[in-house]
Amino acid sequence: MQVGCILPRMATLRRELTTFDGIALLIGITIGSGIYSTPYLIAGYFPDFTATIITWMIVAAFVVMGGLIYAELGTRLPDTGGEYSYITRAYGSFAGFMFGWAQLFIIRTSPAAGLAIIATDYIGYFTPLDGWSHTGVALSIIALLGVFNFVGLRWSALFQRVTTVAKVAGLAAFVLLFLFLLGGSESRLAQTAPPLQNVGFLSNLIPALMLILFTHTGYDRVGYVAGEMTNPRKIIPRSMMVGLSIIIVIYVAMITIYYYVMGVEGLRATTTPAADVAGMMLGSAGAAVVAVLAIVSAVSSINGTMLSSSRVYYAMARDGLFFKSLNHIHERFRTPTRAIVAHCVWGGVILIVRGSFEDIAAGMIFAILIFYTMTTLALFKFRREGVGEEPEADAQHTGGIYKVPLYPWLPALYLAGVVGLLVFRAWFEWEKSLIDLAFLLTGLPISFVWLRKKRRGATKQRNHAADV
Repeated sequence: MQVGCILPRMATLRRELTTFDGIALLIGITIGSGIYSTPYLIAGYFPDFTATIITWMIVAAFVVMGGLIYAELGTRLPDTGGEYSYITRAYGSFAGFMFGWAQLFIIRTSPAAGLAIIATDYIGYFTPLDGWSHTGVALSIIALLGVFNFVGLRWSALFQRVTTVAKVAGLAAFVLLFLFLLGGSESRLAQTAPPLQNVGFLSNLIPALMLILFTHTGYDRVGYVAGEMTNPRKIIPRSMMVGLSIIIVIYVAMITIYYYVMGVEGLRATTTPAADVAGMMLGSAGAAVVAVLAIVSAVSSINGTMLSSSRVYYAMARDGLFFKSLNHIHERFRTPTRAIVAHCVWGGVILIVRGSFEDIAAGMIFAILIFYTMTTLALFKFRREGVGEEPEADAQHTGGIYKVPLYPWLPALYLAGVVGLLVFRAWFEWEKSLIDLAFLLTGLPISFVWLRKKRRGATKQRNHAADV
């Protein structure tokens, strides 16, 4: 070996994210357009406010359970990649590849495209947009957010902070204005009406649950950027608990306001309940403010998803399971720039090809539930094997591993709920479920190619080591 040889140092991800960033990321991703676009659809499946709010609270309870599970997983494996790292460690390279494939080609880029469409719809409140002008604005939103993420973590994180504060402040103002201006008005919470489709309890419940769960997705992505947190073992659990608590309070308040003002029949009759209620409080100016708030919410969610999911593609490429070019950290910006570009490009393709937000929501949730099942089972495996456990001296410095309370009963209850929803959805909506599975399984032939390449590479390395 040549003495004094200096190897070039590879660029690494910068550890800058704080607890505030983690909370902002969770809230920013989760509160997208769901609270603005799904309540009127959900109202069609339930006869009254009581049934609706009970279902919302049950879903919220399961989401909190999921947050606790992901908090433990994130502190056991505090590395960039989140679920990809958990699944690969638990089940091997094939499962990790299929997860990453689904992220890039279905789960994360499709919502980005759909949210860009919804943001553009609300921009159309101020200036007419149709045809290619509408598509062009939506594509521009994705591209602009790509630039923010490209030029540095600090800028994209700052954007996430600002937009998250704006959306939470706006929704809080909405609730407070309601209490001040409409608190003495007539309540329609007791209004009832038969479901729009009398197809049976479970047949109505399953699609409603999918839509409600859609409004809560986002907590699972905090761990994607663990490698860029100053202390992920402290930040991840705090972000989960604070962020989810804020989200649940906001959602329950918003749903209650919709039903209080409009009742179940009025809610079913509009696609913009928040704007309608704001119009009652403040007139046309109120509706305009809500339109801006919806734009901010959608854009913030796209940015949060882009910030977190691009790290999954980078982590996969780093492990030799994806396009090699995505294993790249920009020397100046210290971000996974090629992974960010890939996310933006495929999001744009989906936007052009698939077109509407409604077509992707239920399918996205169906795919996510499959991986929620896998990660929950991974928790049981990691507990049994002691993955991530540290000596007591090290744990005092890093914050130690957060552990789910009431183990194993609480994770087992969560697992039963997730699997039950998967089974019921596959049974009652089997045609849609088959289509969703077809999208997921497109990665199967590709996985064999990548895994074969990785095995060959490992064999060459072993042979080379043996020769040396």
